[in-house]
Amino acid sequence: MLKQSDLIEKLHQVHKKSYPAYKSLRGQYDWGRYVLSIDHVQGDPFASPSGISIHVPLKEAGFLPLYYKEEISRIALEDTLLRRFSEELEKISFKAKGSGKSGLVSTTRCGQEILSRTGMRITEKDLIARCEVGFPARGRTIDAIELEKILIRLLPEAVKKSLYAASWRPEVLRDVYELSQDQQYIRKELEQRNLAAFVADGSVLPRESGVSQKPLKGAVAFASPQSCRVEMDLPFHGRLSGMGIPRGITLIAGGGYHGKSTLLQALERGVYDHIRGDGREYVITDETAVKLRAEDGRSVRNLDLSLFIHDLPNGKDTHCFSTEDASGSTSQAAGVMEGIEAGSRVFLIDEDTSATNFLVRDEFMQKIVHPDKEPITPFLARARDLYEKAGISTIIVAGSSGAFFHIADMVIQMDSYRPVDVTDKVKSLLDQYPIPKLEVPEFALPKEPRRIEWKSIRGKGRDGRIKVKIHGSDGFSIGMENVDLRYVEQLVDTEQTAALAGMLKMLVQTGGKHTIAEMAEAVWQQMRKKGLESFQDGTAHLGYARPRKQEICLMLDRYRG
Repeated sequence: MLKQSDLIEKLHQVHKKSYPAYKSLRGQYDWGRYVLSIDHVQGDPFASPSGISIHVPLKEAGFLPLYYKEEISRIALEDTLLRRFSEELEKISFKAKGSGKSGLVSTTRCGQEILSRTGMRITEKDLIARCEVGFPARGRTIDAIELEKILIRLLPEAVKKSLYAASWRPEVLRDVYELSQDQQYIRKELEQRNLAAFVADGSVLPRESGVSQKPLKGAVAFASPQSCRVEMDLPFHGRLSGMGIPRGITLIAGGGYHGKSTLLQALERGVYDHIRGDGREYVITDETAVKLRAEDGRSVRNLDLSLFIHDLPNGKDTHCFSTEDASGSTSQAAGVMEGIEAGSRVFLIDEDTSATNFLVRDEFMQKIVHPDKEPITPFLARARDLYEKAGISTIIVAGSSGAFFHIADMVIQMDSYRPVDVTDKVKSLLDQYPIPKLEVPEFALPKEPRRIEWKSIRGKGRDGRIKVKIHGSDGFSIGMENVDLRYVEQLVDTEQTAALAGMLKMLVQTGGKHTIAEMAEAVWQQMRKKGLESFQDGTAHLGYARPRKQEICLMLDRYRG
């Protein structure tokens, strides 16, 4: 392995040469306490920055093995180290000058959720931190003196302050570990207590703004109704109380602006653990929960929608239904069936983002449009069977239709961001507001899983490579096909989108004919055994975060190729 002195010598050799000479720097260099690896070198000063990784032996890093022995605590520690590393890199970014992206030093910027990421990995032997560096230039001429400043003087200080236990207060690291254990404990308790979700007393659910996931200052703290309150003895926090949402059908009602959707949005993101101070650290939802919504214009491929759509006037078979431009109701029906296929145990629905004719059909409409002329079976008529026959619970927000009161096991009214249990009140009034019974086809789930047979992808480059471009959190393109993920609302980070693109690329290249569930499981197992890095190609350095199995399935459903 080369040494630091070798890199300095190389820097002096390429100084003032044309930019491509930087590629001679690629390789690993022994820095004493860690190894500096120059993995990828940008083509010019205006291209995506160069990729660098820092490899610190675990013994040298000095973190307690307890903190990374189990996966859940390891991910929490990686997340914490990455946040500090990012903060330190921000302090040195652009301290070196030049054209284009010269002097940029950065890594992943984490959100409020704790995700496994390629930016920081703890392996059996090493702690690996990845960052991007804009190699400095004057015009397109190498300025190696400025790069030497970054690699020899600035970067080592950032590494020292973030990647070694000696630079951390012990109580901070201990708190990260203990919080991860408490969150994992609650997730196990959900199953033990037959709960779909748990919202701790004192949680802060409102967010700072529509573009910020930070907690709103001065917001009303959550307080469970006494009738819904459950208590847990967490391993480290101790006694914790909060609202337990039982499996079955839960309706969240209330007036506008009283916090219905805010509660549901917290439950949506409760499939992930959150950092201390987020306000939702102890908002925990069944990790398989899927948010359903209308997605006008989306593609649906060979899906059995007969549970919700049947007897179409054009005679089209809904047992194997395809369209390139689904309506709101069709897309939401597709979402239910895809959620079942993805192994979801909880559906989350907000009336505001749903197709009305998919959710409910009132008595007056039934008088005008006879059931024989209506091909849509509303969700209202299927929710009970979904729970009793398929084991899938529903948490639904509704503020306009009282029909949902008739199917709910529990009704929570949000009143100025405070939950009130009105279940008994609702049940006492049901006889006064009856709804007609809908005559619907018998409940039956699809018998055969769908299989995907990959076709040759459109839009390969001249070299035969498949080009992938990430469109923020909205989706990505692969070849000439766009994968629209705008309405897969539980994707919380652009790096999850990037990971999904890498996974799809691998699946397309691998080929074969498999069910969606089989492909999602294969990808998941590869991710667990070989890491997210196994889906990256030579040009990708940073930027992968772990999605759930459910998002892998839902991504495949939206791939039109």
